[in-house]
Amino acid sequence: MKAIIPFSHQLLEEVVHQGDIAIDATCGNGNDTLMLSKLAGKVYAFDIQLPAIEKTEALLAEKRIENVELIHDGHEHVSEYVKEKTIAGAIFNLGYLPKADRSIITTPDTTIQAISSMLPILKKYGRIVIVIYHGHKGGTSEKNRVLSFCEELDQKEYQVLQYQFINQINKPPFIIAIEKLK
Repeated sequence: MKAIIPFSHQLLEEVVHQGDIAIDATCGNGNDTLMLSKLAGKVYAFDIQLPAIEKTEALLAEKRIENVELIHDGHEHVSEYVKEKTIAGAIFNLGYLPKADRSIITTPDTTIQAISSMLPILKKYGRIVIVIYHGHKGGTSEKNRVLSFCEELDQKEYQVLQYQFINQINKPPFIIAIEKLK
């Protein structure tokens, strides 16, 4: 079985192709942004923390990647930046920036707002992949609210996958993947 991060990448590798638009809703250390940049024609990468933007910018410069627009803003503002009519995929890593201030976390309201703004522009069979880290203060609330939101999506329009290891300690991360059917 694939670990969480490799499986989250596989889910996007199957649907994001050259010429497509993709979104990294939480660019963090830049690894998901880099992965998407190799698949898509253009990537929009968001983060509210300047250190995350700077780390991602340095990684992209090192790899000579030029098809990414870094946005120092919250993912809930995606519609202010992404003007294309369709996106092929998006990824979220919920929680906090590793090796940074753990009090700065994603929140259920902004996460759900971001997902909601992406669903109408997600292409048919496009995917939004959400890696939910919930072993921190505020994490359980966000996990529960995001799960509830995804459970309510119309099954005629979306299929939603939960991929989770259930015998690991310390609240391991898991994936929610939304695929658009229409």
